[in-house]
Amino acid sequence: MSKTNTTATATNDTAANTLVYDIRGSRYLNITGRCTLRCQFCPKHNGSKQVHQYELSLDRQVKPDDIIPLLSNAADFDEYVFCGYGEPTLNLETLLVVATQLKKSGAKVRLNTDGLANLFHRRNILPELASCIDSLSISLNADTEALYIQHCQPKLKHAFAAVLSFIEMAPTFISDVQVSAINGLEGVDIARCKILVEQRGATFKCRQLDIVG
Repeated sequence: MSKTNTTATATNDTAANTLVYDIRGSRYLNITGRCTLRCQFCPKHNGSKQVHQYELSLDRQVKPDDIIPLLSNAADFDEYVFCGYGEPTLNLETLLVVATQLKKSGAKVRLNTDGLANLFHRRNILPELASCIDSLSISLNADTEALYIQHCQPKLKHAFAAVLSFIEMAPTFISDVQVSAINGLEGVDIARCKILVEQRGATFKCRQLDIVG
């Protein structure tokens, strides 16, 4: 079956919100604009919430009923990815409901996350994710706490330790765990990031600064 290249949107009373968008055979799900970080390299802190041709601003938290009608046929996509300019686990109920629906349809489901969900929710949510998520892509982006605070500006205390703990626990629950760091951030040692990730049983991926999507 051929891949679809169309974009689906949903509206509310005040504005159109891009809730799903398609890139390279994957359908991306944009479910929140909230985030636990204020990354200084993130385009949204530099005047843009656009990925490729898609404007990802949201004016509300997305509910399952908003997005489930937009999922289309799972066979049309290589995977579904929870990813926007917010942290998907901050809309955990919608994430779990939609991901469970996708798994029932036979889809492959990936979550892009900053790895701070356990810290935010004050519990280990990995068992819940394991029931409906096939793979995790976690952003690390620093090899020391000082650099993490400098570049990512977390809103929660002890965030760097929390993301390292999440990376270490994740492979116990989900077999495919990839952790990225961005090459080009001042002071960040990419080789050291790779060591931190591989010591914790995950796969390391190097990304390039200013390349999104």
